[in-house]
Amino acid sequence: MIDASGIGAYLRESLPCLLQSSNNFLLLGNSQRLQCYSSNANVKIIECAIKPFSLKELFFFPLKTARQINRADLYFSPYFNIPRSVTIPIFTTIHDIIFPDMPELTSKLGLAARMWFYRRAYKKSKKIFTVSEFSKSRIQHHLGTEKPVIVTHSAIQPMFLAYRANIKNIQKTQTIVFIGNIKKHKGLDLLLDAFSLAKKEELPHRLVVIGAKENFRTSDNTVLQKIKSLGGETVTFTGFISDEQIMEYLSKAALLVQPSLYEGFCLPPLEALVLGTPALISNIPVLKEIYSDYPVTFFKSGDSSDLKEKLMELLFNKKTPSIVLSDDLLLKYTFNKTAEMILRELSLNGNTI
Repeated sequence: MIDASGIGAYLRESLPCLLQSSNNFLLLGNSQRLQCYSSNANVKIIECAIKPFSLKELFFFPLKTARQINRADLYFSPYFNIPRSVTIPIFTTIHDIIFPDMPELTSKLGLAARMWFYRRAYKKSKKIFTVSEFSKSRIQHHLGTEKPVIVTHSAIQPMFLAYRANIKNIQKTQTIVFIGNIKKHKGLDLLLDAFSLAKKEELPHRLVVIGAKENFRTSDNTVLQKIKSLGGETVTFTGFISDEQIMEYLSKAALLVQPSLYEGFCLPPLEALVLGTPALISNIPVLKEIYSDYPVTFFKSGDSSDLKEKLMELLFNKKTPSIVLSDDLLLKYTFNKTAEMILRELSLNGNTI
């Protein structure tokens, strides 16, 4: 899972901090991909190409690999999938619990399957990690309060801080950036409605969607039609791009808009702010929690008219705030803090994970 999007970043950036401890680690995954960790004296890599949440992981997990795992003191997962035959204490991570909160995102069968995995992880885990107080409250609401749920925030990737240190006199362009997938809870549909209204009032900016247009499904025809109606180069898709390109887009953008209806943490606004770009975000509870101390602008969640008004106020009327983050805000969320919290909760002292 190390190359997944949000979960992957959480794992990639936390892992080096975890490895600095006195504990020994067995890393499961693609041995070539994990080779960069092999120089650590406290690391052993086990080749494991089994897909998370697959039937093989649940029912046919290799006994040899299971025996190697069970020689360790505990099993820690950056997600809530648990291989069969793990008998040592288990600690899992549930980043969010969106499907029972937004059942319209999947079928009844899909919801039932996901709830089975959630409940299985809850039952088998000694402790559960999550990334916000909001997610903690929703996990407890749907799964119960018997197990400890520990908040270990996601955080800004160090490469954004390094990029920030090297940028000078960036010329802002007339672009609005949206980062995310096309699923309903990310709010792209709402943003397109607001953007269309703003264009009718002569907002000169274009919208850049960092993501692939090819990922649209047949059921997304309404969104595609909205994009088509805007015409020309008004809305562009970057397709898959590197982290370096994402940082370039963000640093040059006039504004990042995050119109999410649901999130577990949500990193793009933090990434934008670190690179000196204002963020306009929905006032859903988790974003109010995570960004309460940051110089963001909130709009009413689900309200395209309010989003349009905020767009016009910030861009057309040129009331975009200057973004200056204090050292405290720059370092409020770090993966060093996350790793320290994880290790403290695992209560380890020279053991094997």
